[in-house]
Amino acid sequence: MTLINRRTLFTGVGGLAAGGLGAGVLAGPAAADPTRRGDRIASVAYIEVNDNSLLNVGHYVLDDGGPGFDIAVIFAANINYDGEQAYLHLNENVQHVLDNVDTYVRPLQQMGIKVVLSVLGNHQGAGFANFPDKRAADQFAQQVTKVVRRYGLDGVDLDDEWVEYGANGTGQPNAFSFVYFVQSLRQRLPNALITFYVIGPSAENQEYDGKRVGDMVDYAWNPYYGSFRDFDVPGLPRSQYGAAAVDLGPGGGATPDHVRELAERTVAEGCGAFVTYQLQEGDQSELVSAFTEPLYGSPAHIS
Repeated sequence: MTLINRRTLFTGVGGLAAGGLGAGVLAGPAAADPTRRGDRIASVAYIEVNDNSLLNVGHYVLDDGGPGFDIAVIFAANINYDGEQAYLHLNENVQHVLDNVDTYVRPLQQMGIKVVLSVLGNHQGAGFANFPDKRAADQFAQQVTKVVRRYGLDGVDLDDEWVEYGANGTGQPNAFSFVYFVQSLRQRLPNALITFYVIGPSAENQEYDGKRVGDMVDYAWNPYYGSFRDFDVPGLPRSQYGAAAVDLGPGGGATPDHVRELAERTVAEGCGAFVTYQLQEGDQSELVSAFTEPLYGSPAHIS
């Protein structure tokens, strides 16, 4: 089976400079405790909101009435570069979701689904792995924290793709940047989910000065769809790792048999998450049931 990872450039009009979020902060609930329901393996749905609705995640329920998914990922905000420092950028589709949290986010949270914001490189040279010092890492962590809190999200997902380190005069990856950044996020968001899409130079720089990324994140997972792969995340137990990933979109190659095989292996090998990408409009209950049955003992019904 062909392995794929994401290949979309995210651009748009929104941006969050280092000075803050501006006026009109939205009232919203504090991020919920990220603890899974019992010992349940977490099912994850990345939704590229340029193409699909985040609400797709809430359309699937199990026999007991509970949701078929545990975590919905808004894909994706960007880490951009203004010539001097990194800043958080929200394209118009991401901003639309966040401006309308009562429509797109709260219904999922009310079902017990955690909603997190993915942050992704944007071809400008700024990434999680090349902050020049601890202060710069903390400044960007502050920006991410403000968005999570402002919109009442449950956390953040970190995806070190499409950075093009060195572009626009930016530095190359270093040993401390990613660790400092995750450390700051965890300190600022002690009860939020922090998840890690294990790819890029950040995946190669996960330990520094006695600190390990795996001790500070809640989950990490395989970025190659259609596969079951182990990655080294120092300090992270297998019960918080997602080795299986499938693309449910057109051309993603997912079949019920293969999805079921990956889900069964997830259970057998003691992994803690199962990752999906691009859940579509309409009825995909056959594909969704192919992993909910091995994971939860129930098919998924579309509502």
